[in-house]
Amino acid sequence: MSDNFIPRRDFLKQAAIGTAAMMVYPSRVLGANDRVRVGMIGVGGRGQELLRQVLKVPNAELVAIADIYPRRFDEAKKYAPNIRTYSDHKQLLDQKDIDAVLVASPLHIHARHFQDTLAAGKDLYSEKTMTWSIPEAEQCANAAKNSDRVVQIGLQHVSDGSLADTRQWIKDGIVGKITMVESWMSRNTPHGKGQWVRPVPSDVTAQNVNWQAFLNGRPNQPFDANKFINWRLFWEFSGGNITENMVHQMSWIMTALDLPIPSAASMSGGVFSEKDGREVPDTIIVTLEFPQDFVLTWQSTFSNSHYGLGERILGSDGTVEHVAGEQNMVSGKSESAIRYFPEKVNRKDGTALVGNTPDQDHMANFIDCVRSRKTPNASVDIGYRSAIAAHMANLAYRKKQRLTWDEAKSINQESL
Repeated sequence: MSDNFIPRRDFLKQAAIGTAAMMVYPSRVLGANDRVRVGMIGVGGRGQELLRQVLKVPNAELVAIADIYPRRFDEAKKYAPNIRTYSDHKQLLDQKDIDAVLVASPLHIHARHFQDTLAAGKDLYSEKTMTWSIPEAEQCANAAKNSDRVVQIGLQHVSDGSLADTRQWIKDGIVGKITMVESWMSRNTPHGKGQWVRPVPSDVTAQNVNWQAFLNGRPNQPFDANKFINWRLFWEFSGGNITENMVHQMSWIMTALDLPIPSAASMSGGVFSEKDGREVPDTIIVTLEFPQDFVLTWQSTFSNSHYGLGERILGSDGTVEHVAGEQNMVSGKSESAIRYFPEKVNRKDGTALVGNTPDQDHMANFIDCVRSRKTPNASVDIGYRSAIAAHMANLAYRKKQRLTWDEAKSINQESL
């Protein structure tokens, strides 16, 4: 990543200029059997998971990576020994033999890497959440609209077979009028060990990390090894549990029900599980309101994992229940299922159903779309809508009030 970073406000102003530069680079036309050559920006913990995923996709080749922390090069080469390495992401984007780029940098740098990748004429897989803020979401959505590049967002839940089953049941009319969705995500850790807190390696030093690149235009501050490794704990770089976890379920629910941007959001909670210096809350209740007489709730705790994660779509004619990781009270085993239960008051002859559509490989779907030029499962559209829902919730929490969409748009997140 380059040392020539500009302040975030200037970056947003100049982003539109960047879109004009798109499509300058001619792209290789791929046949159905052509090898897709992939580069990656950001190869930390999540990036290495994506790296292993793409290595499993037939006829895809990882050729280069970029990171601002050289330790990541050695870690990545354990899986792909022959990859080229760059400390500046723009050097990677200049490589003519790269067709597509995976972005797995920290959340607060997603927008820069998103737009730089499109401007370089590369197809893009961008990790969730699509952006750190509402203005960045607007900029990235516009950049994608003005580009002919394939863009997949790392919202893997929309590739689940459970989503296909749910959409079919809703289309068939057996769920009826839906006025509420309940959703949740539960985790736990040993006492004294907070969620996401990772050990800081001894080589995370000011001499060994491009700290200015990591700050990405934020106010200059002394090097902080803990913030560099555990950036998920701090508002300046993260959206916390909302942008790490809730956004996945929002993308599933919003796709299942074809939901627009929320009309209003509320959020309560706090740092209750572990007082370990984190800023982002670990205990949360979110309420999202939508214009068509519909409300969605999401709750989460980092102090109990019994119920895993799931969603209940509550309709006048039936209920769709999707659970993953819930502990079965009889067998004690982890359970994952998608089921339909009829509301006998309106469907007295209705029968319970169990979904059986197989999941799709989210990374393989992206690589296939690079070849076919089709729209991938997690398009920029759902990336944008789920990001806005996440940002509205976080802004409501930080402002300690219910916020409408118009109010949320007017808040300068950088000043909070």
